Amino acid sequence: MDHILMFLSTADWSPLLISLKTGIVATVISFFLGIFAARKVVKAGPRVKAVADGILTLPMVLPPTVAGFFLLLLFSLRRPLGSALYQEFGIKVVQTWLGCILAATVIAFPLMYRNARAAFEQIDVNLVYAARTLGMSETKIFWRVIIPAAGPGVVSGTILTFARALGEYGATAMLAGNIPKKTSTISQKIAMVIEDGDYMTAGLWVIVILIIAFILIVLMNLAVGKKMKNIRRF
Repeated sequence: MDHILMFLSTADWSPLLISLKTGIVATVISFFLGIFAARKVVKAGPRVKAVADGILTLPMVLPPTVAGFFLLLLFSLRRPLGSALYQEFGIKVVQTWLGCILAATVIAFPLMYRNARAAFEQIDVNLVYAARTLGMSETKIFWRVIIPAAGPGVVSGTILTFARALGEYGATAMLAGNIPKKTSTISQKIAMVIEDGDYMTAGLWVIVILIIAFILIVLMNLAVGKKMKNIRRF
């Protein structure tokens, strides 16, 4: 108990803040990109759909360190893209918080995409046809008919994306490094203190991430359950 109180009073909470900020930004980016990609893939032909789906889902099946390696190859200052971004726009990805965001987005994006795509594929097309007969534009149909109908899947994808981005480690370590108060996330903090043999501190950080993950799962179940209840009433 004394160790816990000492940890709470003296702990550096920057890993939690960095993880939360990274998770939020990565989730926002993945939300819009995932919905856009899912909508395009659903409308595509079988061959295009198979290829596009494979590319967009690839980061989910690859080891995170492999994804981080490819990102490092792309954005290293020794590579054309990374060098051009830094020289022309002053944008540096490697060993920066931007690297944390990029790594978390790449790893978490497939969860948003897959959930959104599955939700779009289960929508009753008669709802879309009915909206068109009422003279609604395709944009209004998408935001007022398709998105509400796909609500449970979109909500699940969003929360799972945030949880995945929050706990990302492999790609982040490869691309952003582990710089205290700059790129050191909770996952990297846990790995660092374990290397130092401080299992007590590692355990306390594990409890923190477990509590956050549990809250996210409960919120997802409540949100999806409420949405499904409204659908059944309808």
